[in-house]
Amino acid sequence: MGSDPITVYEHAMMKGYSRRDFIKMCTWLGALMGIEASGVGRIVKAMEVKRRIPVVWFHFQECTCCSESFIRSSHPIVADILLDKISLDYTETLQAAAGYQAEEALHQTMQNYKGEYLMLVEGSVPTADNGVYCCIAGRTALDIVKEAASGAKAIIAWGSCASNGCIQSSKPNPTSATPIHKIIKDKPIIKVPGCPPIGEVMAGTIVYLLTFDRLPELDSTGRPKAFYSRRVHDTCYRRPNYDAGLFVEAFDDENARKGYCLYKMGCRGPVTYNACAVTKWNDGVSYPIQSGHPCIGCSGEGFWDNGPFYQHLASFPGFGIEDTADTVGKIAAGVTAAGIVAHSVVTNIRKNKLHPNSKPLTEMPNKQEGVE
Repeated sequence: MGSDPITVYEHAMMKGYSRRDFIKMCTWLGALMGIEASGVGRIVKAMEVKRRIPVVWFHFQECTCCSESFIRSSHPIVADILLDKISLDYTETLQAAAGYQAEEALHQTMQNYKGEYLMLVEGSVPTADNGVYCCIAGRTALDIVKEAASGAKAIIAWGSCASNGCIQSSKPNPTSATPIHKIIKDKPIIKVPGCPPIGEVMAGTIVYLLTFDRLPELDSTGRPKAFYSRRVHDTCYRRPNYDAGLFVEAFDDENARKGYCLYKMGCRGPVTYNACAVTKWNDGVSYPIQSGHPCIGCSGEGFWDNGPFYQHLASFPGFGIEDTADTVGKIAAGVTAAGIVAHSVVTNIRKNKLHPNSKPLTEMPNKQEGVE
């Protein structure tokens, strides 16, 4: 991989993109990361003047789906510039070099940019039997991670394998597959879970580091809040059907054809935090629930051991005190009926207390009762 010190903007111009394309990309990324419009200028400036961040990207126990997701990011400049040109000095999957040349590129980056390079990790690390279950160039993944992390500025754990251990660490976990944060304790680590994570989320995380030279705001588990602060359930287009008690009972029933809620089919959307329903995959075309498949909670820790995928949870926070999805429809109907009765009673009482010259409801401040 090249070591020329030109900027992202210069690369974009060299590749034939217009200034307009570049500004649109910066604006798009800013919106994706939850940055207000006034902050877009900082993104533009960073892309114009900041040199490439040296990057080393490792692949351990994984299926490479994170890289596949990244290179299919919706915006062409992201795939064409960030991945191909920004400073990807080493990656076992995409680099042209092999053998000695590949290892030389890795060690040159670690030596020449100590304390400056960004370390990206895709896959979990086996620790059983001294790590022999994953070796590259005659060395274990465990040794490589420790060596590379010692000089890294920060680490991004791509996908659920690097963030949580994923399938490899499912019971009984014969290789002792381990996520990165349980091996490296003295470096800033950003987790970007998902199987795979969304390409735009990956791109946004890198651009944030490049623009602001600091970690994005993280939640209690180390994930960027811009992408992992809301449940899939909260932004799902099928949510109104859940609230109404309208569920798919079988994948080929009439309710499935009508697009009803997939909760009874095992959907983990109510307990899974991710941007799937907002950002989606494949240029914003779809995500699993939109394709008719329940969310399996792949961005949550231990999702592979959380019971059968197609068996719904007994209960979860977020919809009153329902016991199961079997009763939620009845509860919703009961709450609605009770609410109508209560509202009519309260309205009549208030009417009797109001001054005859009181303004009608349409002219009063739009404030819901009981909401501060």
